[in-house]
Amino acid sequence: MNPSARSRDRGYLRGTLLTPDELVPDGILAFEGDRITYAGPAGGFDDAGWPAPAPLPAGALILPGLVDLHCHGAAGGDFTTSDADGVRRAAAFLHAAGTTTMLASTVSAPRADLLAAAARLGALAREGLVAGIHAEGPFLAPERGGAQDPAFLLPPDPAFVDELIEAADSELVTMTYAPELPGADDLVDRLILRGVIPSLGHTRAADEVAAEALEAARDEMEEAGFGGYAPRPTVTHLFNGMDPLHHRSPGAVSACLRAARSGGAVVELIADGVHVDPALVRTVFELVGAPNVALVSDSTSATGLGDGTYRLGAADVVVRDGAARLDDGTLAGSTATLLQCVRTAVAAGVPLADAVGSATAVPADVLRLADEVGALRRGLRADALVVSEDLDLQAVLRGGTWLPR
Repeated sequence: MNPSARSRDRGYLRGTLLTPDELVPDGILAFEGDRITYAGPAGGFDDAGWPAPAPLPAGALILPGLVDLHCHGAAGGDFTTSDADGVRRAAAFLHAAGTTTMLASTVSAPRADLLAAAARLGALAREGLVAGIHAEGPFLAPERGGAQDPAFLLPPDPAFVDELIEAADSELVTMTYAPELPGADDLVDRLILRGVIPSLGHTRAADEVAAEALEAARDEMEEAGFGGYAPRPTVTHLFNGMDPLHHRSPGAVSACLRAARSGGAVVELIADGVHVDPALVRTVFELVGAPNVALVSDSTSATGLGDGTYRLGAADVVVRDGAARLDDGTLAGSTATLLQCVRTAVAAGVPLADAVGSATAVPADVLRLADEVGALRRGLRADALVVSEDLDLQAVLRGGTWLPR
């Protein structure tokens, strides 16, 4: 199968289709231009006048294009520091790897560098290359900064948020912050006022502090409207960048799990097999429910490349056996794509529909793009993956165009 050699304005696929409602064993996905025109049982589709579909491998599945809330780059390109060509290279790799919609995540850096990155990424977001910007910092707890350089971490500064938003031409979509820092409440007020989703993370917050922060953010987002979508704050890569869950000192993790279980927050999980044990990934799905989990890649410039030394913002990152770490052993993002994370979650026992939904519909809803991407449904953008029974990628359709592989 090589549909990538046959870009066209009109076409359809026939195979096992994962729709928002069910797995359709003999399904049709039809598209015209960049829109899906039909997604359902083959018996309900009239193929008169349509070009013959490209044959799919036996057992192939047709999935929605994936949506990643948290990725820092790929193929040597770093979203914080690379020039526009490097960002385009990273985005093109991730698109071709199945992530058809993504936020470009930045890490903490000098103020001038963050403003320059916001301007660069904002311009590319307006082109449709990325869906906006996720700022992972700089308002993080130094004790839980992970791979972020402590020299660039700052106390919450609402005025700097305004500068970032202006530099990005309002393409800043979400920001990670530590709720226990002095001034965090004012920061969240400013984020929500400007339409930016607060994401709790890189924190040493106690249970009660995290719980109050998530509840307050949810209530404030609801009051602000947030475009008519069910508003929820998110949690940046649950477990990572937080105090470990302990039965006498539960920290932020327990509050985040409760908030997600009640529908009051969406928790990110890096299901790359390195950041979170696969058994715990399955446990979180079973505890809080797939609609409250967003699988993320946390991909870096090393994604798609072999072992070696790469960059994450200003930091040198060494990749050995697929794991990216600083010299002191601290994990520094991942080398996985989002499809690899879906595959790991399914292998751990997460049902296919749940894992795919947490990498498509859930993040699309967070981004207020559920009427545009995240499902195989009529009227949505024609983004789809063809994968094998083992979830190995065969082909990617983005906006009605087959991407080269």
